Amino acid sequence: MSEKNVKSIVEFFASIDPVLAAFIATSFTWLVTAAGASLVFFFKTLHRAWLDAMLGFTGGVMVAASFWSLLAPSIEMSETMYPSMKWMPAAVGFLIGALFLYFLDKKLPHLHINFKEEEKEGMKTQLHKTTLLVLAITLHNIPEGLAVGVMFGAVGTGMEEALIPAIALAIGIGIQNFPEGFAVAMPLRRAGFSRRKSFFYGQLSAIVEPIAGVIGAVAVIYMQPILPFALAFAAGAMIFVVVEEVIPETQRDKYTDLAVLGFIGGFLVMMILDVALG
Repeated sequence: MSEKNVKSIVEFFASIDPVLAAFIATSFTWLVTAAGASLVFFFKTLHRAWLDAMLGFTGGVMVAASFWSLLAPSIEMSETMYPSMKWMPAAVGFLIGALFLYFLDKKLPHLHINFKEEEKEGMKTQLHKTTLLVLAITLHNIPEGLAVGVMFGAVGTGMEEALIPAIALAIGIGIQNFPEGFAVAMPLRRAGFSRRKSFFYGQLSAIVEPIAGVIGAVAVIYMQPILPFALAFAAGAMIFVVVEEVIPETQRDKYTDLAVLGFIGGFLVMMILDVALG
């Protein structure tokens, strides 16, 4: 992407309402998921090594985004907003975000990608395996949408310097959503679903991101003091997802080293994006 294109993107997002910007950015991440899921129209199988590497990449992006795009700004803001307890917003927000995902994980019935049907989690249910798989990735995507929305919401509170990091975060989440969409749709195709149904369920898993993005942006704009808490909340939620879901899914076969390399690659991509653009 050329410097001219980057400048045009920044100028576009700077010229529109932050809530609309959050909606557009998270719609982009959803569409990238759909693009990844569309690969089922061209491939019928996916080697497990590729799946584990892609899931590792997803985890690396999420961990890097949690620190570079969320926790670091939260701590920096707290130094001026809460000078007597500058550690508190990041710590409290991070803990609440993790506990929020813990609660959803226990209550929402779901099934992780590489797990057997009898290993489904959450409340007991008779829902079909396909629905449980989609719910698992939906759970995964909630903190991603929130993170992007909160960053654009920060712009709406007068923090114009948050715009470029918000765009970088949306790009990073979008990049990792492409293999994620493929990783969701392909097991469904392998299980016997038609290409159309596999694509539909694959892209459906990320439709929650625009919803969560708008909620995050609105909450921050109208309740400005919660901004550092909200950033850390999104970070805690993403770290919970990575440790509880993404990493275990990559460690159930013989391609664990590839998954680790994928994780490192994802971390590097997100770190470079955030530092270079921010």
